Amino acid sequence: MDLTAVNGEMIGLALALLASGAVAGLLAGMFGIGGGAVLVPVLYQFLAVLGVDESVRMHVSVATSLGIIVPTSIRSFLAHKKRGAVDMELLKTWAIPVPAGVVVASLVAASVSGDGLKGIFAVIAAVVGLRMIFNRESWRLGDDIPGFPIRPLCGALIGFFSTLMGIGGGVMNNTFMTLYGRPIHQAVATSSGTGVLISVPGVIGMIWAGWGAAALPPFSAGYVNLLGVALIIPITTLTAPLGVRIAHALKRRTMEYAFGTFLLIVAARFLYSLYG
Repeated sequence: MDLTAVNGEMIGLALALLASGAVAGLLAGMFGIGGGAVLVPVLYQFLAVLGVDESVRMHVSVATSLGIIVPTSIRSFLAHKKRGAVDMELLKTWAIPVPAGVVVASLVAASVSGDGLKGIFAVIAAVVGLRMIFNRESWRLGDDIPGFPIRPLCGALIGFFSTLMGIGGGVMNNTFMTLYGRPIHQAVATSSGTGVLISVPGVIGMIWAGWGAAALPPFSAGYVNLLGVALIIPITTLTAPLGVRIAHALKRRTMEYAFGTFLLIVAARFLYSLYG
């Protein structure tokens, strides 16, 4: 084995992880998301090079992404809340439904295969990517967010699918709120709070789901890899407030095109690995 080549590859991957952490932090502030849509595919490739067994590779990627999202979402939420942009009433009504969806997703994650989890990520990423590319501000389902039972049901679904993808739920929550007439900046700000409701119980659930699983990489607590969390958290936490400032200063359409395209590329790559 060529140690020089291996070391060079590992340095390159470490730099890629740091760069992804920076992008994730910016996205957390700009879109109210935790950056998991960026982190999961990068973590997956990183674990593949390390030789982590494919049966747990996607689980570890998703769970570790949720671990990284915890401080990023909290800092993003506090920054948006300071500006008075968060819909606290909506978050309060989602305090139970969103974590409930997270719990159900953790139970599913304990039994679904790595390929199944990859397929779920790819399909949802493709749908969200298409929505971001073709989104129109004129699209509406109503003039305001509905009450029971639609509101708690949507909250539970956002928590469920976001946990299985390893994301903070921002893109889904943004879609939900804007389709019901809420301003995009309020949707972004509130989504950072949704990320807190998802990531904290999500990490606990993924630790439980993966506890004692075979073939886990070193420094793992259940499916959550603590080393990956420790490497990426500092830079995401630092860049999240910058993303908040960008969100309140620039138009979002160009970023939506870019992010939507990225999601479609990731979805295509994952689907190709399953069926190609």
